[in-house]
Amino acid sequence: MGTHFKGSAEQVAALDAFIKLMRAAESVSTRSHTVLPSDLTITQFGVLEVLHHLGPMCPSELAGKLLKSAGNLTLVVDNLAKARLVRRERNTDDRRFLTIHLTEKGQAFIAGLFPRVAAAITAEFAALTPAELAALGDLCRKLGRGRAGRA
Repeated sequence: MGTHFKGSAEQVAALDAFIKLMRAAESVSTRSHTVLPSDLTITQFGVLEVLHHLGPMCPSELAGKLLKSAGNLTLVVDNLAKARLVRRERNTDDRRFLTIHLTEKGQAFIAGLFPRVAAAITAEFAALTPAELAALGDLCRKLGRGRAGRA
């Protein structure tokens, strides 16, 4: 279903594409994350995945990787810390500086979970050919860069 907005052809085309993009993204995300435990949010999974693949980092850097606000991430990290999946470590030279680390339990948890999520995402994208996947990646990158990315 496209837009019901009666604007210019350019506006209608952009809104139609936006609706399709958002519906597809939400649909694929929902289906591919059905392998997550019911008590783990997608954002919590994102924190664990980033720390697993990139290593410990400060909250602001972590928030940037996940495109979330630092304030939103505080609650997410609090809940992961309560579950003993992550820990906060203060810098000994500057106690204002904080780094988030996976615990051993967190490392084992994400190492076991990530392959299942990767397989689910791979299955979702199997609807596309390799050429379509590459084109989609290129288009998403271009769109993500915004007007400055158009050349």
